[in-house]
Amino acid sequence: MIENTPKLFIPGPTEVDDRVRLAMAQRVIGHRTKEMSELYGGIVEKIQKLLNTNHIVMVFTSSGTGVMEGAVRNLVNENVLHGACGAFGKRWYEISVYNGKNAELVWADWGRAVKPEMIAEKLEKGKHELVAVTHNETSTGVRNPTDDIAKLAHENDALIAIDAVSSLFGDLIDVNKYDVVITSTQKAFALPPGLAVAVISDAAMEKMKSVKNKGYYFNFEVMLKKFEKAKQHPTTPAVPLLYAMDEQLNIMLKEGMQARYERHVKMQKLVHDWVKKRGFDLFAEKGYESVTVTTVANTLGISVKELNDELVKRGLRISNGYGELKEKTFRIAHMGQLTPPDIMGLLDTIDEILEAKGVY
Repeated sequence: MIENTPKLFIPGPTEVDDRVRLAMAQRVIGHRTKEMSELYGGIVEKIQKLLNTNHIVMVFTSSGTGVMEGAVRNLVNENVLHGACGAFGKRWYEISVYNGKNAELVWADWGRAVKPEMIAEKLEKGKHELVAVTHNETSTGVRNPTDDIAKLAHENDALIAIDAVSSLFGDLIDVNKYDVVITSTQKAFALPPGLAVAVISDAAMEKMKSVKNKGYYFNFEVMLKKFEKAKQHPTTPAVPLLYAMDEQLNIMLKEGMQARYERHVKMQKLVHDWVKKRGFDLFAEKGYESVTVTTVANTLGISVKELNDELVKRGLRISNGYGELKEKTFRIAHMGQLTPPDIMGLLDTIDEILEAKGVY
């Protein structure tokens, strides 16, 4: 057993409530039983209620990346247009390329947002079947204006899929505006890693019927048929994680989605105010900042690794910059079950460390 693990202020995995961890200790049930049908059927209903949608909900034993690949394989015969402004948006584009699709990339520079006019320059009516965009780019802390991009996609007879892995259930997203919304459990959902969720429109399910070579594991049609027949999965799911998901959904329903969003906004403001007060900068383009994670431009030239090493000694952990942004930025997540007092405690501790080092 790992002892003295630090509290996580990283953009995934995030802190997990003790009630959720205990839920995983229940006896495992068979995946072809009445109990499983009740568990999974209830999870789907709770997600639909939280998101105020009648769209189809599927839960996969997978990372979010798996369903990103599934969306491409289910909805694209040939042409897909990707909008990206960081590592994870670019990865989705690469997934399409690996799957043999004719993929085009609209790239916004690091820290900038993908704007609708940028998509419009490349989007061709009758050609592009799907527009795929990251809603919340974890590497840069950018929140893309995907509502406007969705409207543009639909006006051009294309479907729209968004990667909301690090934002759904923390930020407010009207999933009814999209054809596929993807998330996974280890971020704002505040669950252990291992499950992914797809929220899918009727239009996407209709399009899927005309697409060949969809594979099996992430095949939306295969998933839906098994759910409609028995409220079960085609393959064996991670049963303990479904218990955890069910408990976390109960917690979120009790809090309410609006209140949950407002809590995230309060935490975001605390971090943003601290960044400006201490002389750092926000890395994300002004007006496009994430609600769930702040990427801080390291304008003071601190050693992020040394800061994090000191934080870990005090039972806390943040994230260094991602990839080529390492040491140039650092990331503070304010998502999941964290609270404003948690954030204030973290920021006070960072201040203690940096003041002792003579940074300010």
